[in-house]
Amino acid sequence: MNSMDNQTTIRERKPWETPTDEEQKKLPVRTAIGLVLGVMLWLGPYLGLVGVLVPQAMARITPDHKAGAIALMSTCAMIVSTIANIIEGALSDRTRSKHGRRTPWIVWGSIGTAVVIVFWGQCTTVWQEVLADCVYMIFLNMIVAPLIAVIADRTAPKYRGTISSAYALGNDVGQFGGQAFASLFLPVPTTGFIILAILTAFSGPVAALFLHEKSTKDMPIEKITWKNFSHNFAFPTKNARNFYLALIGKLCIVTATFCISSYQLYILTDYIKLHGGAVQKYVTLISMIMMVCSMICVLFAGPLSDKIGKRKMPVILASIVIAIGSLLPMFTNQAWIMLAYAAVAAFGKGAYDSVDQALNIEVLPDPKTAAKDLGLLNMANNGGQVFGPVFAAAAISMVGYHGIFPIAAITAIIGCILIVFIKNVK
Repeated sequence: MNSMDNQTTIRERKPWETPTDEEQKKLPVRTAIGLVLGVMLWLGPYLGLVGVLVPQAMARITPDHKAGAIALMSTCAMIVSTIANIIEGALSDRTRSKHGRRTPWIVWGSIGTAVVIVFWGQCTTVWQEVLADCVYMIFLNMIVAPLIAVIADRTAPKYRGTISSAYALGNDVGQFGGQAFASLFLPVPTTGFIILAILTAFSGPVAALFLHEKSTKDMPIEKITWKNFSHNFAFPTKNARNFYLALIGKLCIVTATFCISSYQLYILTDYIKLHGGAVQKYVTLISMIMMVCSMICVLFAGPLSDKIGKRKMPVILASIVIAIGSLLPMFTNQAWIMLAYAAVAAFGKGAYDSVDQALNIEVLPDPKTAAKDLGLLNMANNGGQVFGPVFAAAAISMVGYHGIFPIAAITAIIGCILIVFIKNVK
């Protein structure tokens, strides 16, 4: 077994079993590297698409109804993504292959996703944009659910905060770097779609190279019956109170962030009143500020969470900071306020992302269905990417763009309160 993961065991542990604190003597570095690169390479292109290039395409296709079109596309994509998360996550948990449980899914998922992106760049109508996003989500979730489950598969409890930070590092570089990178292709969007497709195609193979999963051909699998179907392929029903509090809390916090980020381009053009090259400049500046500030938090928050042995409190504090940052642009439409928002909200989001996956693993009802249940928790990300634009579109239609910001702040605080009520997790 590779020395970088140093999973020396006291007993003979099977490749599909999670190591204990005693068995895993050192931080699993290969796992951390695989997560950083894997997440960065699928998330960067994804958010570059839905945050920059696709909104630009919608504005060209239907300039008078672009906000509603984005909300429709996001809603349909969430429905498809929810179903895909459950099915693909559950099948990943039960996969027996010489390359392990997760590798076949993340490799083929990245290839399929890349192909869809190329076709997405050729869309010329709203219904084509919506359909492309839905098909895209089917393949994307073949990467997402299994890759998240790697944390539960390969990490002892004492290192989960640090490995969650590694996941968050890839998340932050992908999220903010992806949008900044995609903004470079605003003048040549077709080229942008192709480049983002190529990057996505590398996500699964690169992650698999570092994870180097062992064979699961001998892994015992319970035969699916009507009696246990819900346990393996549906929402958990036993010992799931904390799970649902974490799920809905996460949904609220992610919704708060996407209320603003999903309409960032339109906020800059219609609320801040920027035009031409200034738009690209501020998209890049905001993305880079958020990436740098978030990464600063990522480097410290997860390891600190491991050291103090707490998951809830960092998430609660981070949610409050996100709410404060979200509220700032309500007070002025001067361009500098979006830079202030970027800095404050990014510190909160960096701290939140660093501990989020560690908290998620703590509330799992059953480790045997980790990919399925973590995929369901990740559904909050997809849900937030839908509800964020929907809430924002409603605020815009009722009171204008300045209504987005208090909605985002309130939603983050609701998520914070739900996390407070999680029991038996420090």
